[in-house]
Amino acid sequence: MSDILVNVDNVSKKFCRRLRRSLWYGVKDLGSELIGRNNSHKDLRKDEFWAVQDVSFQLKRGETLGLIGPNGSGKTTLLRMINGLIKPDGGRIEVRGRVGALIALGAGFNPILTGRENIYVNASVLGIPKAEVNRKFDEIVDFSGIEEFIDAPVQSYSSGMAVRLGFAVAAHMNPDILLVDEVLAVGDMVFQAKCLSRISRLRGEGCTIILVSHNEEQIRRVCNRSILLNKGKTICLGDLNTCYANYHQLPHKEWIGEVQRAGNQKVEIREVEFLDDQRIQQVSFRVGQPMTLRVHLAPHEPIDDPAIDIGFNSNMGYVASSIHSKFSGQSLGRLEGPCIVEIYLPSLYLAPGGYRISAIITAADLLEIYDWRRNSWEITVEHSSYVRGAIYMPAKWRVLLSEEVTE
Repeated sequence: MSDILVNVDNVSKKFCRRLRRSLWYGVKDLGSELIGRNNSHKDLRKDEFWAVQDVSFQLKRGETLGLIGPNGSGKTTLLRMINGLIKPDGGRIEVRGRVGALIALGAGFNPILTGRENIYVNASVLGIPKAEVNRKFDEIVDFSGIEEFIDAPVQSYSSGMAVRLGFAVAAHMNPDILLVDEVLAVGDMVFQAKCLSRISRLRGEGCTIILVSHNEEQIRRVCNRSILLNKGKTICLGDLNTCYANYHQLPHKEWIGEVQRAGNQKVEIREVEFLDDQRIQQVSFRVGQPMTLRVHLAPHEPIDDPAIDIGFNSNMGYVASSIHSKFSGQSLGRLEGPCIVEIYLPSLYLAPGGYRISAIITAADLLEIYDWRRNSWEITVEHSSYVRGAIYMPAKWRVLLSEEVTE
């Protein structure tokens, strides 16, 4: 047990949706605690919900854990409980060692004080002597990159500047445990690279790290295992590939761009089916697997040579790839009645993840939209290993000695 720095044992936390009722519950709970009654409340009261429910894990020195899951799954709430900012309603949390935390923009900063003053205030809260802060002060400021603003009030900082200073303080105070929320997404690319390099260095020095991020690349670079939360409950705890495979199977309500439909409906897109190499309808495919798309059309009047565009949209909202009949040199001819257009893909090279499919049918000149169904279908692409980016590119590797290379 001496190497275990974080022990989360069946931890639960509930909140109330109504402010007045929440305040009343708080008064009642405080009164119960003052008279020594157990007020853990295993059952929910009116308007309450579980933000975190029965979550357990342990972290040893030098281990790194990624907290992943949809928005509202309880990741930040769990991080706040580990940091001691809020009290769990059930279970037990044991933390050993100095904790550095970056959980919210400007968290722990007094907006009236300057950046310089806030560095010393944060250090004193962590019990770090002023002499030690003096030794590290220049390094902290240099890492943050806000030297010319260090004597300005923090309330005048942009969100990016606040994150820079907050991370620099948290990461340079020799923490035994580092807690980092999604706030790294606010920084620019160069600063994110500095942060990830610093986190990797801390991990090498034996620091235990818990990282919350929607960026799969960041989690995979920093963490050696993860926990998948959904609606406050643990869905998966273990290796990254297993957790992300489960994550991509979740119904993602936080898709960027909801289902929409537009067009004059001269031709209706009734359905799009996705068939595997056995011509069986599927919603899950492997990287490199053949796929056949069947687009069911219902023209309400004769249409000459329309164009079809199928878009594969990632769960971050961008178009990962698309297929367009006109730009592929394919003519659909004259449509006079219900029909099915089949599109065969010999190899599906989308990167692993969840995708929403959009379909649009237009006039031949692309100026008139007959039907546009946006984000109307979902598929999942799976692979046994991690792929960065939107496209999987299979490759063969070999190493040549210099004298073996010929013109």
